[in-house]
Amino acid sequence: MKDRKQRVRYKNKKVSNRNRLTVFRSNNHLYAQLIDDKKGITLASSSSIEKSIKDKNLQRKEIAELIGKEIAKKIISKGIEKVAFDRGKYKYHGLIKILADAARSEGLNF
Repeated sequence: MKDRKQRVRYKNKKVSNRNRLTVFRSNNHLYAQLIDDKKGITLASSSSIEKSIKDKNLQRKEIAELIGKEIAKKIISKGIEKVAFDRGKYKYHGLIKILADAARSEGLNF
């Protein structure tokens, strides 16, 4: 039996050929990046360790919302509107859901 992360990625790649918006959540920080699996490169990224976000002294939920909006703006500025959301090994609730909803509210489609 595959673990959750492998299962989610496999289904994501099998169903969609869009670029992948993946999230990683550590105990202290939150990261989001857009990956082009065909070329194997990162197209855009945003995280809670960036100076512009780190200096604001926000709560974790507010940081997740800010990161979602920032990554959506970066992706849309590159001319990409449709992505596949890769939640990785995390359930779709809490910070992951807040980040995804914020990205959707900025106009990203997934």
